[in-house]
Amino acid sequence: MSMVLRSRKTLYSSESVEAESLTPVTPRRSTRSHETFTYEESDASDSESLGGRVMETRVPAELEEAAGTELNYCSVVLDRLWVVGDSRARKEREKKEDMNRKGGRPVSRIPALHKRPARTSRTTASKSWGLAEPAQYSSMTVRPRPTRRPQRGSEHHVPEPDRRRALETKADRAASRHPAENEKPPQDPEEEYRSSVGLNASGDGQTSDALHETQVSQEEAIMDGQPPWERAEAADSTFPLASEGSARAQSARSTKSSCCCIFKLFCILPAALLLLGGLGQHMWHYGLPLSVAQLTAQLQLHWLEGFVPELHWLEGFVPELHWLEGFVPEPCSADCRVQLVESIPVGLDQSLPSSRRSIADSWLRLLDMANSSVQITAFYFSLRGGDSQGRQVFEHLKGLKSKGVTLQIAVNGPQTSREDTAELAAAGAEVREVDLQAVTGGIVHTKLWVLDQKHFYLGSANMDWRSLSQVKEVGLSVENCSCLARDASRLFGVYWSIGAAVNGFLPPYWPARLSALSSSQNPLRLKFNGVPARVYLSSAPPQISARGRSDDLSAILSVITDARSFIHISVMDYLPLSQYTEPLRFWPAIDSALRAAACTRGVQVRLLVSCWKHSPGPMFPFLQSLLVLGRPQLKCDIDVKMFTVPSTAEQMEIPFARVNHAKYMVTDRVVYIGTSNWSENYFTHTAGAGVVVNQTGSVIRGGQQTLQSQAGELFLRDWTSHHASRLSVDDMDVCPRSAL
Repeated sequence: MSMVLRSRKTLYSSESVEAESLTPVTPRRSTRSHETFTYEESDASDSESLGGRVMETRVPAELEEAAGTELNYCSVVLDRLWVVGDSRARKEREKKEDMNRKGGRPVSRIPALHKRPARTSRTTASKSWGLAEPAQYSSMTVRPRPTRRPQRGSEHHVPEPDRRRALETKADRAASRHPAENEKPPQDPEEEYRSSVGLNASGDGQTSDALHETQVSQEEAIMDGQPPWERAEAADSTFPLASEGSARAQSARSTKSSCCCIFKLFCILPAALLLLGGLGQHMWHYGLPLSVAQLTAQLQLHWLEGFVPELHWLEGFVPELHWLEGFVPEPCSADCRVQLVESIPVGLDQSLPSSRRSIADSWLRLLDMANSSVQITAFYFSLRGGDSQGRQVFEHLKGLKSKGVTLQIAVNGPQTSREDTAELAAAGAEVREVDLQAVTGGIVHTKLWVLDQKHFYLGSANMDWRSLSQVKEVGLSVENCSCLARDASRLFGVYWSIGAAVNGFLPPYWPARLSALSSSQNPLRLKFNGVPARVYLSSAPPQISARGRSDDLSAILSVITDARSFIHISVMDYLPLSQYTEPLRFWPAIDSALRAAACTRGVQVRLLVSCWKHSPGPMFPFLQSLLVLGRPQLKCDIDVKMFTVPSTAEQMEIPFARVNHAKYMVTDRVVYIGTSNWSENYFTHTAGAGVVVNQTGSVIRGGQQTLQSQAGELFLRDWTSHHASRLSVDDMDVCPRSAL
């Protein structure tokens, strides 16, 4: 006969179990309709809840005796097993406490809370024993009670064994022997036991010791387990040497990392910032280099401009540093000697007497004064012609190299004739062709000289022998005026930079070293021949004007707007149209300003234009429209005359000669001298320059003369000469030699 005993596991000593078994227990009887026997069970918790209730039923004597024998046998086996398990658990606990005590940390008493399984459910990780039982008890299942932590102050707390569950098991076994006719017999308990405990066919446990040790270690880990944070601390305290070594290594790594960060912060970062700042300052001051050669030249210039002046104070102590004299900038000189210069064509000398210096003489004088550098911007070079003055200027230019003077030429490109420039380049000059057609669609029409950054010339005369003897020209020669000459040198620097570009490339911005030193808003305050003057330079077109540079057209319009009494203009071409671009556009900028000045402000307007075989035909109808404004209905004080240079048959054979090529304007307040004709393309596409001088309100002492008065006298001489003829409103062929 097989029997199943179900009992709760207890982890208590055998002495406590025996003492508990001696305690009187109130029996409880239970009667079931299908049972034919009676059993008893005891449990401390059940006895308390049932209050000593007893249930009885008639049970045969042999069954009762057998049940008692089985219970006694099971009690002995459980007590023995518990003694072995408890001793092992005690040893494990003492070992762990000893290890924690050596590590210097107390044993954690925080229990690991686990939900107690229900009575009807089986424990998933149950403890199993292999039993050598008699043949009549070949199948038996033992289910231990869940673990409980012993209370402080006592070694163990042993509750009363669960006898009630054992008696129920016995009753179920007895009922299984006498099933009802229609009732299916229950599952063999032996199979259940084998599946849960792990017995082989002979009833022996396969790995009872290994299972027992595994279960004990798991339960002890649960009972005496520590929270994760305490386990980590305990592990660190258990191995103090390893932890100390790891901490030292980590501290060394953190120190090394912090040192690297500090090095990067205080060494590499400032160096990188200084490098970027220096590069940005260099690019701002000298522009973006387009080639390695240009970068090298910029660095040399940077060194000469920045480092060399710092060594200048050593020149008095170290004679070998005398070469620094040419590179060290001198203080700006503001007391300038200024003179209007002109070229009078051959045949007009007697009819246009002049005490002014000629342009050829002024050029030769400036070349004789040059000590270090000469910078020339020109439309073209053709000095060696039929006139001796042009040849003389050319020879002076060739001899500059022998004097130790550098010659730089920025000429419009591509040139139609390179004879003069090629020979000058062979003599040591630096020549750059400025292809402005690829950049703005225009040409370089500027006529500018800068010498030693102290003297300069600006006017209408080209580098052509005809401009010295066959064409009427007007210019401005300025000496010992480094403040204004340095600004003019920056104008030249723009053309020089464009000449170094490839395929008409313009820099994204003009470097700071080319920024204007004067403008209409911030003119230079100088002295011209001892008379205070406010002066600034202008340029065109806006695309190639550096930062702060006043636009040439804006300068002309501001002079017209500023006039109070009169406006006298001498220009070769006056055309309010787009002269060289298609489609033809109306361009009334200057024309409208003149009409407004004459008709609304009552300013006298006098316009002297040229009449020669290359005069544009549409120019004259526009000029006649200005004369219409002078009728009595409007009373606008506007008058127009044409200046004609007389020519002989031989002189008529000279191409592009015998013309008034001057381009200047004088008012009661300001004088303007430029290089451009007055039509749209000269201000929007073609490179030109101008100088504006205002000496209004300046105190004039005896023997002094303002530049405005000089220009006024020059204009009135030409206006009143017999070479100037009044334009008729009714005439259709007002300039017979013009191309109509």
